[in-house]
Amino acid sequence: MNKAILIGNLGRDPEISHTENGTTIAKFSIATSDKWKDKWSREVRDHTEWHRITAFGKLAEICGEYLFKGKQICIEGRIQTSSWEKDGIKRYSTEIIASKMEMLGGKQSKDIMNPSETSIGKENSGQTNLSTEEDKIPF
Repeated sequence: MNKAILIGNLGRDPEISHTENGTTIAKFSIATSDKWKDKWSREVRDHTEWHRITAFGKLAEICGEYLFKGKQICIEGRIQTSSWEKDGIKRYSTEIIASKMEMLGGKQSKDIMNPSETSIGKENSGQTNLSTEEDKIPF
């Protein structure tokens, strides 16, 4: 199973583009942070990791309309790695292809975007569903 769930804050506003056939694409990054206490020095340490996110179709449209730099969200999707060669050196890039997005920390905290639940198409569309307390992530 290839599944990633991330909770973090947007590093920049989503960049919106369209394919030749009109499918909307949203690209943005989110930052996740870990904090821990160093057991030798007793100092609090932290580490921030940046994740590239790509959404398609209706989900991408919703991301473009409602997301902005600093917004806290939960993203669910699959991990995808791409490779290419530049100047004779093989390079790699890893991103999350979003399948669901939940906005956190505001009025919209109960909005979940899940493109696989629409009748338009499973890969490139999205829909807003109201979630219940049972649907929330258990952490």
